[in-house]
Amino acid sequence: MGQGRTMRGFMQDPTVARHRLARDTVRRILAFARPYRRQLVLFALLLVLDAAAGTAVPLLFRYLIDNGITAGDPRLVVSLAAGAAALALVGAGLAVAERWVSSRVGEGLIVDLRTAVFDHVQRMPLAFFARTRTGALVQRLNGDVLGAQQAFTSTLQTVVSNALTVVFTLAAMFAMSWRLTLLALVVTPLFVLPARWFGRRLADLTHRTYEVNADAGQLMNERFNVAGAHLAKIFGDPGRESAQYAHQVEGLRDLGVRRALLSTWFRVGLTTMASLAIAVVYGLGGVQAISGALTVGVVVAMAAYLNRLYGPLTAMANVQVDIMTALVSFERVLEVLDLEPTVTDAPDATDLRDAVARHGASVTLDGVTFRYPRAGEVGLASLEAVAVPTQEPASDTLHDLTFTVPPGAVVALVGRSGAGKTTTGHLVTRMYDPTSGSVAIAGQDLRGVTLASLRATVGVVSQEAHLFHDTVAANLRYARPGATDAEIEQAMRRARIWDLVSRLPQGADTVVGDRGYRLSGGERQRLAIARLLLKAPDVVILDEATAHLDSESEAAVQAALNEALAGRTSLVIAHRLSTVRDADLVVVLDDGRVAEQGTHSELLAAGGLYAELYRTQFATGQDVAGSPGPR
Repeated sequence: MGQGRTMRGFMQDPTVARHRLARDTVRRILAFARPYRRQLVLFALLLVLDAAAGTAVPLLFRYLIDNGITAGDPRLVVSLAAGAAALALVGAGLAVAERWVSSRVGEGLIVDLRTAVFDHVQRMPLAFFARTRTGALVQRLNGDVLGAQQAFTSTLQTVVSNALTVVFTLAAMFAMSWRLTLLALVVTPLFVLPARWFGRRLADLTHRTYEVNADAGQLMNERFNVAGAHLAKIFGDPGRESAQYAHQVEGLRDLGVRRALLSTWFRVGLTTMASLAIAVVYGLGGVQAISGALTVGVVVAMAAYLNRLYGPLTAMANVQVDIMTALVSFERVLEVLDLEPTVTDAPDATDLRDAVARHGASVTLDGVTFRYPRAGEVGLASLEAVAVPTQEPASDTLHDLTFTVPPGAVVALVGRSGAGKTTTGHLVTRMYDPTSGSVAIAGQDLRGVTLASLRATVGVVSQEAHLFHDTVAANLRYARPGATDAEIEQAMRRARIWDLVSRLPQGADTVVGDRGYRLSGGERQRLAIARLLLKAPDVVILDEATAHLDSESEAAVQAALNEALAGRTSLVIAHRLSTVRDADLVVVLDDGRVAEQGTHSELLAAGGLYAELYRTQFATGQDVAGSPGPR
C-alpha cells in the first residue's frame, strides 16, 4: 500500500508545488472539515498507534533473539513471538479502523462538496452555461471534488503515517546504534534523488496520457451522441474515423508501455538499493556483533527498521506535491462556489402568485435597457473553451424598451433576426435582469419576487424543444411532478400528441432517447406544448414554438395553443402570419428598440417596418427570425 501511494505521488505534476494558494483557502478547507473534526482526531490517533505498533515489532524480535534464543529461554521466546503476532493482529485491526474512519470522512466530504457545487451551479444564470464547457464543469463536480476529498483521507494518511513512521523508526534506530543509523541516513540521497528524477518523468508521461485519453474520450463523446452519430453517417467515413481513433489509442499504448517500464525501473532500483543497504548493515553489524559491540538482535532489528525507513522517506520526497495537489483541487472547487449568481431572490422577495390572483397577470416592460454580461461577470476563464475575460463594456442589446401585455391578451413580437425578441422573452422569465428599467408581472418588479413563484407563473415553449433521456411521462412531469396519469393523458390530447404516444411500444412510459431524438421535431414540439399545458401557467411565452412543424402539424398544434392561451397572458415571438394576424397587439422591434406598436391591420396601413416585414417575409412564408439563440 505504501509503495502504491508513493507511485501515485510521483505521477502527479511537480509544478503544482509552485502554485500560490489564495490567502484564506486553508481556512475555508478547514471549515468543510469542521463537521468531521472528531473523526479526524480519531483518525490521527489511529495513525499514531499504527506507527507505534509497527515500530515495536523489530524491538520484540531483538529481545527474542538476544534474551530468548541466545539465552536459551524458550518461555521468553514463545512470549515475545506471541507478542509479535498480537501486534500484527493489532496492526491489521488498526488498518481496518483507519480505512473505516477515513472512508466515513472522505465519502461524507464528497457528498458535502458535490451537493454544495451542484446546488450552487444550478442557481447560476443562463449566461454562465452559455459560456461554460459542460465537460469542464462536470470535471469540477467529479475529479476535483475527489481530489479535494483526498486532502483529508489518503493525503493526510500518507503524510502523517510516513512522518510518524520515520520519527519512530529513527528514534528506535538511534537508541540501538547511532553509527549504523547515521550510515543509513548517509545513503538516503541514493533513494530520494533518483525518486525525484523518476517522479518528474512519470508525471510528464502521466499528463501526456491524460491529454491523449481526453482526446480519445472527446472523439467518442462527439461520435457516439445521437446528433454526432447522425452527422458522421451523413458526411463521415467509418474507415477514417476508425483510423483516427486507432491512432489515439495506439499513442496511449506506447505511453502505457513507457510508463510501465519507467515504473518498473523505479521499483527495481529502490528495491535493489534497499537490499544493498540491508546487506551493508548485516555486514558491518555482523562484524560488530562478532566483536561484541552489538548484539545479533540489534543487527536483525536494524535491518528490519531499514525496510520501514526508506519507503516513507522516498514518499516524503514528493510530499509537497501531494499536499498541494489536494489543496489546489479544493481551491478549484471553491472557485466555483465563489462565483456569485447574478439572478437571486431578494431578502424580502414576495410570492408573485398572490399579486397575480389579485390583479391579473399583466406583463410590463418599462424603459428596459439590457446588455449581456461580460465573461468575468458570469463565468470562469478556466471553465471556458477559450479564456477571454475582458473588462471592455459590451454593447446594449435592448434600448429603452417599453410596452405592456394586458391580462389575458396575446402580444406578438416581430422583427428582423437580432432585433432582441428572444432576449425580451429571457427578461420576462428572469433568465437575466435588465441593466436599467424594470420588468413586472401583475405590477410586481420581477427582482422583488421569489424565483420559485415566477417559475410557477410563467411557462415557455421555445423553438428547440429539449427533452431528457427519460420516458414521455417523466418529461411531462418535470413541469408538474405530482401530475396523475389521467392529467398527463389529457395534456397530450390537448396538444394533439396522444394518438402518437398511445401507439408507442410502452405508451407514455416509452423512453424518448437522447434529447428526444427518437421523435421528430414536430413531435418533440407537441410534447413541449403538452408540458406547458400540464403546468398551466398564468403567463405563456412562445418563442417561435411552431417553427419545426409542417402545415398539417401546425394546424393541430395551433388549435391546441389557441385553447391553451385562452384567458392567459401570452407573449408570442411570431413565426407565422397567422400568429401575428390574430394577436391583440403587435410589437415590432428593430435593433433592440420598439419601432412600432399596433394591430396587424393598423401596422399594415401605417406602411412602416412591419409592412416591409410583411411583404418580404410573412407574405412569402419565411421566418421573421432565423437563429434560435439569444438575439
